[in-house]
This record gives sequence, C-alpha cells and structure tokens, in this order.
Amino acid sequence: MNYSFDKLTEIFRKFPTVGSRTAGRFVYYLMKQPKEKTDELINAIQELKKNVKLCHFCFNPFEGDGNSCPICQSSNRNKKILCIVEKETDLISIENTRKYNGLYFILGGSLFMMRKEDLNNLRIAELKERIKNGNFEEIIVALNPTPEGISTSILVEKSIKEVFPTPNFKITHLARGLPVGGELEYADEETLESAFEGRK
Repeated sequence: MNYSFDKLTEIFRKFPTVGSRTAGRFVYYLMKQPKEKTDELINAIQELKKNVKLCHFCFNPFEGDGNSCPICQSSNRNKKILCIVEKETDLISIENTRKYNGLYFILGGSLFMMRKEDLNNLRIAELKERIKNGNFEEIIVALNPTPEGISTSILVEKSIKEVFPTPNFKITHLARGLPVGGELEYADEETLESAFEGRK
C-alpha cells in the first residue's frame, strides 16, 4: 500500500466533482513536478488560508482590510435588494452578468432529502438576522432549480415569513428560464440575465 499516494488521492476525492480517477491523475501530476512547483502550491494554499476571510454580512470570501467584502462596502450597490444564493460560485456567476446591483447572502449549501446535517450547515439564523436588521424592498431567492434547491427555497421563504409574517417587501424567485435540474454556476450569462429580468 502506497500510504502517501492513497492519502493525497483521498484528499483530492473530497473536492467537488472530483472522482477517484481524476484524484489519482492530480497526484500523478504532482509527483512529476519539481519541488519548487509543489512548494509554490503549498505556499499558495497557506496564503489563501492566511489572507482570505469571510464577509461578516454576506459570507463572500475576500482579501483586504475590514470585515466587509468589496460588494458590501460599495456605495454604488442598492442596499434595499438582497439576493440569496447557495454558494460563492453562484454569486460570481450573477456578478458576471452585470445586471444585478444589490447585496448578496450566501446560504452555504442546500438541503438533500432534508438531512439534519444539511439543515445545520445552512445559515438560516444569520439570514433571519440580516433581514430583520435590514431595510429591504425585495428579497430574491436565487437558488438552483434542482430538487434540493427547490426544497431549500421553500425553507428559506418559510424562514423569512417567520420573521415577517406579513412582509412589507417582495419575495421573488428567478424565472424558470433556467433549466430544471441545472445550476446557476453553469448557466450562461444570457440565461441568467433573462432569469433575473423575469423574476416574480
């Protein structure tokens, strides 16, 4: 048994969308690299852990001074609109459309068959606090149109109404221009733009 090889392969297997075969390719690739290249990778990971932090409001990772990410700090953003997304890559995809100018909240995942561990990972309590302390005119629930995302959207809307039984703001969802079963991360910009423009 090659302990070092198997250990690193197992680590790579925990990466999103990486299976055993791809994880093994990663390890073989690293084995062929000179030491300075692997040292560069190690240093980059250490710098990432050292310098990148989560925004205190939206949980977007950022590097810089203060507790707020550049989006939350910007005076050009519309602070009366909040867009709830599942993960960081969804935020990036929406930002790339340049059609949304409000604030974000990263929920941190979605429900899978209502497992307790999934519920514990979601930032529902933090979301309630943000909405309670904010002055929003619209909350956009922009979760993936997958079975898990739809279940999570229902939970999110229910949680919002626990704070505001008769909300004085709109709760909207992205239009179904997005393919059912797809993910925001992989949607093209035109599809995302249409989904935002047709939200209701």
